[in-house]
Amino acid sequence: MVTAMRTTAPRGLRAAVSGTRAARCVRARALDPKKTAVVLIEYQNDFVREGGKLHDGVKTVMEATNMMENTRKVVDEARSKGCKIVHAPITFSDDYRELSEEPYGILAGVKEGGCFKASEWGGAICDELAPQQGDVVVEGKRGLDGFASTNLDFVLRQNQIENVVLGGFLTNCCVESTMRTAYEKGYNVVTLTDCCAALSQEEQEASVEKTYPMFSRPMTSSDLLSKELA
Repeated sequence: MVTAMRTTAPRGLRAAVSGTRAARCVRARALDPKKTAVVLIEYQNDFVREGGKLHDGVKTVMEATNMMENTRKVVDEARSKGCKIVHAPITFSDDYRELSEEPYGILAGVKEGGCFKASEWGGAICDELAPQQGDVVVEGKRGLDGFASTNLDFVLRQNQIENVVLGGFLTNCCVESTMRTAYEKGYNVVTLTDCCAALSQEEQEASVEKTYPMFSRPMTSSDLLSKELA
């Protein structure tokens, strides 16, 4: 007799996933600023500013979360407390020689749209969050995961960083990819739910509500500043 295949998640797995969501309500020990890095993913003009090649796609969610003002407050206060501020921009040569002749997926869109050229205004970090003395700008980001082709892990470990706080673009792409890898590498990962933006509210909510709790401690910027870095 053939037994029907189970299509629901095993009870233990369901409990584990539920536990990660419930963990959002539980305060862990406060973050030591000296062991904490705020990693800013792709706060570049092509995303952030009017006239940026991708700005119209993320503008609605940015405004809904008040992303830029929240991020500025986090960066200013975290820097003043001694956290390391790390910028992770993605940039390419004018001819996109770093990519294959026929990339696919989101990188195809980047190339076709002429986005994030290192030589152009769109590829520059926005003025509001321009690197300051003591900040680090990650080198080599050409893909989605902030660790994959860069010196990010080296920078974090050289600075004795244990806690990684993430914000940026896109919520369900580069931020999520970086979150997953940071989790796998053993960092204590915090994702700032009101310091990131996706191309739609549906995509934003799916990542923040379903995926982020599995690989990080999601929280608002105000909770980070008033509870974790207080």
